[in-house]
Amino acid sequence: MDKIIDNRSRREFIKSTLAVSAGSAVAPWVLNFAALGEAAAAGASDYKALVCVFLYGGNDYANTLVPYDPASYAQYQSLRPNLAYAFPSLAGTALNPTQAPVDKAGVVRQYALAPELASLLPLFNDGKMGVLLNVGNLIQPVTKEQYLANSVPLPAKLFSHNDQQSEWQSSGPEGTTTGWAGRMQDLLSSGSSNAVFSCVNVYGNAVFLSGLTSSQYQVTRNGPVALNSANGLFGSYAAARVMQSLMTAASRHPLESDHANVMAQALSANQMLTAALNSAPAISTPFPTGNSLAEQLKMVARMASVGPTLGIRRQVFFVALNGFDNHDSLATTHPQLLNSVATALSSFYSATVELGLSSAITVFTASDFGRTLTVNNDGSDHGWGSMHFMLGGAVKGRRFYGVPPIVASNGPDDVGQGRLLPTTSVDQYAATLGKWFGLSEAQLLGALPNLSNYNQATRDIGFMS
Repeated sequence: MDKIIDNRSRREFIKSTLAVSAGSAVAPWVLNFAALGEAAAAGASDYKALVCVFLYGGNDYANTLVPYDPASYAQYQSLRPNLAYAFPSLAGTALNPTQAPVDKAGVVRQYALAPELASLLPLFNDGKMGVLLNVGNLIQPVTKEQYLANSVPLPAKLFSHNDQQSEWQSSGPEGTTTGWAGRMQDLLSSGSSNAVFSCVNVYGNAVFLSGLTSSQYQVTRNGPVALNSANGLFGSYAAARVMQSLMTAASRHPLESDHANVMAQALSANQMLTAALNSAPAISTPFPTGNSLAEQLKMVARMASVGPTLGIRRQVFFVALNGFDNHDSLATTHPQLLNSVATALSSFYSATVELGLSSAITVFTASDFGRTLTVNNDGSDHGWGSMHFMLGGAVKGRRFYGVPPIVASNGPDDVGQGRLLPTTSVDQYAATLGKWFGLSEAQLLGALPNLSNYNQATRDIGFMS
């Protein structure tokens, strides 16, 4: 028993030390990943990748996917008169799905993309993009009556940024140490010869990619930061060599020895990835300049292009864009953010086509929560359910998934001020992606703690082929 406790403590120490080192000014090149463990056997021989695009701050759902049928639009316009898009401006981005969405009352609903999302319309029309309606953090299915009576378990600290970001990424409140993508990769990474590259963060630290044995490998928009950079360490190549020697020096102390081994693996992985990217195929697809999300996604495309060469079978990427907490100036700030998202996603999909990977890579959006339908002066407040997009050649596109909410404040589908009560859970969203990734029902139930609260027939939403 003492041996087991000691080994567990050592592993946790290493993880914590690496996390500190990755953010430290002393060793800026160290990339954050923990000691590799043996994952469950995975027999996949093909390559697949998931790309999470996280919109930090809570995206405003009503000005992203705009109600377009006359009755819904009238309600939308009346509830946010100074924020609503003019009806004529939506004609060019009205969505024409293969099957019209029907709400709980049996009424057909229509939607239009915000005009700034126009570059995504061809993807939807070509069947490469789907829309998920009213998805959010849940522990189990909840009715409005149950919510008001507080008679069923609910996610902790609803409407709180940090907690709901964590709930989205990990199925647990702030402080949860593993995310659902990391837990999925725990089960799949043994199918890759270089499992260290299985969870890649191009944005920064996020619990989404952390597992029990899997951990995020952080890169910049320009690639890995080498130990011997142009200026060495603080301008000195000698200092860089000394630091590398200290980091990887053998030791009789178990913790120091394990730490040195992991550091050596990190440096080796860095060199391996740098060499692979240097020989990666050139991407001619133009990406917009001055767009941080586009720059992150271009790096994802580059890394995905060498994934199979590196022996990776399943890969998850995390990219993000800040700025969506629009309590004010929503009418001027939010359209610019949506334009950045749309042009970045459109370019990325074109790049995957160019690389022959469009059916192997699925992109999906996520955010803390949706926002209120009612306005707060010239912005909106924290909400709950929201609308999200899935893109890729394997997506069953030109369709809506989930149940269209009735547009109203304090209506049957919201809990006040147009805060949508989610009808689809993040766990169902994740399970649908995980099933396409190759996880079994039993594995999905292990990776997604709330999934067992849903009927088996509803766990797969059906948007993946």
